[in-house]
Amino acid sequence: MDETKKTDPKDQMEDFEDIHIEENEAFLEEKPIEETDMKLKQDKKKVKKDKASEELENLQLKYDELNEKYLRLFSEFDNFRKRTLKEKIELSKTASEDIITNLLPIIDDFERALQLMPQTEENRKQFEGINLIYNKLSKTLQQKGLEELTALGEAFDTDYHEALTNIPAADESMKGKVVDVIQKGYNLNGKIIRFAKVVVGN
Repeated sequence: MDETKKTDPKDQMEDFEDIHIEENEAFLEEKPIEETDMKLKQDKKKVKKDKASEELENLQLKYDELNEKYLRLFSEFDNFRKRTLKEKIELSKTASEDIITNLLPIIDDFERALQLMPQTEENRKQFEGINLIYNKLSKTLQQKGLEELTALGEAFDTDYHEALTNIPAADESMKGKVVDVIQKGYNLNGKIIRFAKVVVGN
């Protein structure tokens, strides 16, 4: 029969203490690794956050740039639209300028004919007929924006009048003023299409 080895309780206690110490040392050795892992994770998160904030800043800059371009383009388009609309309105106002300018000598002829025609009983009907046509033509042109320039008795103004000659004024009050109108002047919707040809007192 083999003799069984008897273990001393003291030896068992020492072995247990050794194991416990080894486990504690292993735990102490593992703890710094875990802390390092946590720091690495935190650093990675920080790097990710930094990258995200950098990307956000870049996106914000791009957005601001595009928004500025859009606003500038919208402003330019709005100005172009307003300018085009204004040009269209002006064009529509003066579109008939050439035709009306060509009709002005006919108006002059009508006025001269009415002034020179003797108003007798015999030609009363002819006078009334010519006067009726003249008035109809004048009203049609006025509806298109034609206006006669006032000249007689007005101070001479090169913006509206064209002086053909100067004559001595009958009195001091007529000096530098229009004493006679040779040809009437007209404006079409505020634009001068014919200057009044006048005689100025000096």
